[in-house]
Formats: sequence, C-alpha cells, structure tokens
Amino acid sequence: MWFGEDTGQGWLQVGELGLAFGLSALIGFEREVRQKSAGLRTHTIVGLGAALFLLVSKYGFTDVLATGRIELDPSRVAAQVASGLGFLGAGVIFVRRDAVRGLTTAATIWLTAAVGMSAAAGLPLLAVLCTLGHFLVLYGLTPLAQRLARRAPSEQAVSCTYLDGRGVLRDVMAHCTRAGWAVTALETTVVPGAHAVRVDLSVQGRGSATALAAGLGELPGVTEVHTGTPAS
Repeated sequence: MWFGEDTGQGWLQVGELGLAFGLSALIGFEREVRQKSAGLRTHTIVGLGAALFLLVSKYGFTDVLATGRIELDPSRVAAQVASGLGFLGAGVIFVRRDAVRGLTTAATIWLTAAVGMSAAAGLPLLAVLCTLGHFLVLYGLTPLAQRLARRAPSEQAVSCTYLDGRGVLRDVMAHCTRAGWAVTALETTVVPGAHAVRVDLSVQGRGSATALAAGLGELPGVTEVHTGTPAS
C-alpha cells in the first residue's frame, strides 16, 4: 500500500505540503508585488522543495530502518537544506557602484525554506508565526528604520569619478542637496590619461549614504561612485 500514514504519504503529509505551499506562496507574492528578482514562483518552489526534503528525511527510509541494522539522523537533511540555499541567495545579491542590492530577497529565500521545513516537520504554528514575522519586518520595521536613519545625522565621504568638461560636478552637488545632504568639504583630482576627474566630498545629513551613492551613480557622466566614513 503506497498511501497511508504509516508510509509517510498520508493526508497528514499532504496537509503539511499544502501548508508549506500556501505560506511560501504568500511570502513570494509580497516579493512579486515589490518586483524583486525572486518572486512568487521562486519562493513557492523553495518552500515546497524544502518541505519535501524534510518529509523524505522523516519517512523516506522506513524500509531501510525496518531491518534494525541501520540508524539515520533526520536532522542532517534539514541542515543540508539550510546550507545548500546559499547558492540561491548569492544569485540574487549584486553590487552596483558600491551599492549592495538583493540582501533582503536572499534572506527571504532562506526564511521561506525554514517555513517550508517547519510545516513539514509538524510545526504549523511556528511556520505561520514566521510568515507573519516576515510581513511584520517588511511593513513594520522598514518604515521605522528609515525614520531612524532620517533622524540621526551622519557624516559620510563620497568619491565620484566623472567625465571632464560636461558640467557633471554641478549635477553632483545639486543631487546631494536634493537628497538632503550638505556638502561640507570638496576636493577634486584629475585622473591622468582618462579625461576624467575624481571629486572627494564630505557630506552631512540624515538618510542612507548607500542610496545617495546609487543616485549619484545614475547621473549622466558619472563613471564610478564610492562611499565611506570620512577620516577625522
């Protein structure tokens, strides 16, 4: 008989897979709405696959264990799933002109796998709570973090390399002002043989220096942007 609780393919396991599917799809839907690189399909597959791996670990070796000569540790599969997701997370993280993108999506993929494994492990309450926690972080803590960043003034060093003779420096200064940053110091250096100039700015304001760097990198004529804490 291939269907039944004793074979690991009963209604209990079907319900656990269904819960993993539903919660993973819910998380993926939120990522899809935000138009992230990994959306509804990716997160649903990750959560469902993680749940299946755990169910295989729990019930897939009953015929081998029945001999009484072999002992298995089901927790090893869960550990391998958690570590094996690293390549998926690395695939959605990228750096563009000193701005790191995709970290939240990578962490969400990791969380989705944990939700799927929790559902398959017979821990539906934990799976649901972690799913709710995901939405609490993104819709509750994100605005709070942005508010705190705006309230806390900071001083940052921004270095831009731009093509000479195109009035780019004026655009850089104007963008810093529009973004809420005050330029407190400025130093330019000609890049030999490149028809380019590097300007080192010391800026002070409330907000994300990474976002400022990303905005400067989008300006026409800017070829490179770096950020850091200015030397005292």
